Amino acid sequence: MSPRPELPDKLYFKIGEVAKLVGVKPYVLRYWESEFSIVKPGKTTSRHRLYRHKDVETLLEIRRLLHVERYTIEGAKRRLRETGRAAASDTIQVLATVRTELLDLCRLLEPDTPTALTIGERTK
Repeated sequence: MSPRPELPDKLYFKIGEVAKLVGVKPYVLRYWESEFSIVKPGKTTSRHRLYRHKDVETLLEIRRLLHVERYTIEGAKRRLRETGRAAASDTIQVLATVRTELLDLCRLLEPDTPTALTIGERTK
């Protein structure tokens, strides 16, 4: 299998462009849309599909899972859910670290403040 193609710097892609980038026929993309709820291209008023950069990346990952890793449709769905949860967990951890660092900075800037800010508390 060829390496992942470099995506053009565009906001939206038409189905024919995406089909060429992903290496499948347009009807396969339409089928994957019906099977993978994570892929939701926008549609123009004339009902043409417009894929975002994120959609194309997701479709490339689906193709890799199905064609290279040889997952079934159900297995690929499960794998995408697992990686989505891992990414969400990583994001939560990063946000917690950033929050701690911001609170430390607040303490440095206002050494007379007796307690740290809590979630939802607003300063006046």
